[in-house]
Amino acid sequence: MTQLEAAKRGEVTEEMKFLAGREGISVEKLRSSVARGHTVIFRNVCHDWVKPVAVGNVVRVKVNANIGTSRDIVNVKVEIEKAKVAVKYGADTIMDLSTGGDLDKIRRTIMHAIDVPVGTVPIYQAAEEILARGKAIIEMSEEDMWKAVEKHFRDGIDYATIHVGVTREVVEKMKKSKRVVGMVSRGGTFLAAWILHRGEENPFYRDYDYLLELAREYDVVLSLGDGLRPGGLPDAGDELQIAELYTLGRLVKRAREKGVQTMVEGPGHVPVDQIAAQVRMAKVATDNAPFYVLGPIVTDVFPGYDHISAAIGGAIAALNGADFLCYVTPAEHLGLPDVEHVRRGVIATKIAAHAINLTRFEADFRKDYLMSLARGRLNWAEQFNLAEDKERFIEIRNERPTKTEACSMCGDLCAIKIINDMLARDG
Repeated sequence: MTQLEAAKRGEVTEEMKFLAGREGISVEKLRSSVARGHTVIFRNVCHDWVKPVAVGNVVRVKVNANIGTSRDIVNVKVEIEKAKVAVKYGADTIMDLSTGGDLDKIRRTIMHAIDVPVGTVPIYQAAEEILARGKAIIEMSEEDMWKAVEKHFRDGIDYATIHVGVTREVVEKMKKSKRVVGMVSRGGTFLAAWILHRGEENPFYRDYDYLLELAREYDVVLSLGDGLRPGGLPDAGDELQIAELYTLGRLVKRAREKGVQTMVEGPGHVPVDQIAAQVRMAKVATDNAPFYVLGPIVTDVFPGYDHISAAIGGAIAALNGADFLCYVTPAEHLGLPDVEHVRRGVIATKIAAHAINLTRFEADFRKDYLMSLARGRLNWAEQFNLAEDKERFIEIRNERPTKTEACSMCGDLCAIKIINDMLARDG
């Protein structure tokens, strides 16, 4: 029985009890949201060492970090380090997007190295394995695709991106599209190319009921992928993106009827003034399914700083109802991220999530209140204790020392110190 099925029956699972305590909400509030499909719980029945995580409208905005090898760079040790660093700095989940090396071993090693939920994109493995046989991606068989999905589910991955909305109909629309960037989703592109080559329907869409059977067996959350998300600002909100979104909305309903947990992925590159409308539209189209966004990235002309652009977009998206933020690193659009890129990406996205969470949860605001109190008293020890990134805090303090109790920005001209001294004297 899945978490959704249990919630619909009015039953409270151990995962619900654990998560309600972690989130600081009532068990009934969480159960009710899960029953409606507005919140999902990540925990594959085979992943018994994982700490479950909830994503949805009654819990905190969560952060995901993508890691994984490429066909050019395969260093499993580094990917494990990235995963651990991401979790250390606040990632709630990890996605293994590896496309090079022994993918089964890499995935299983990553899963055993951390205790947070892990997501994957199974079609990446199907594509890599067909290439390893000296064939083209478009030569994948349907059996290749399904084999990868089943293997990932059986291994215990907690959520999987499946690009079910890349249908033959929408791919045909692409032929007349005036898109500037085309498709930027790897998994979505693999399927679109396969459809164009074969002239057949997307197997995951055509045989969606079978996908639901597999997901139900392992209680895997289906992350319905945005294969047609905009990869550049001019493409935001175009016909292809919206057509896919409404297809996903229909598929969410079918999944709920079968007891399968789902969330929906969103854009992409979106101008700042369109983000609120796009998030709200997605929530309506999918009956308030948890919304998982990549960024959104709000400008295209700052490569090397896309983690900042994405954090801006993520904060606006979360303010308007997005539930799950996928980090973007400074290396986005430029190359495979290193460990430091991962750290920066996680922290930037965590800032965006926390900025929204502190408006929703008293406990989160309380920490910011205490930091303000410590700053007002120039209590550096307490500021250090409250800082999310303590290493960075100490690094800057040590690099820029001062002989006063203030910081080296102002020294004995510190506004806080001056006014505190005057108030104390007059008091």
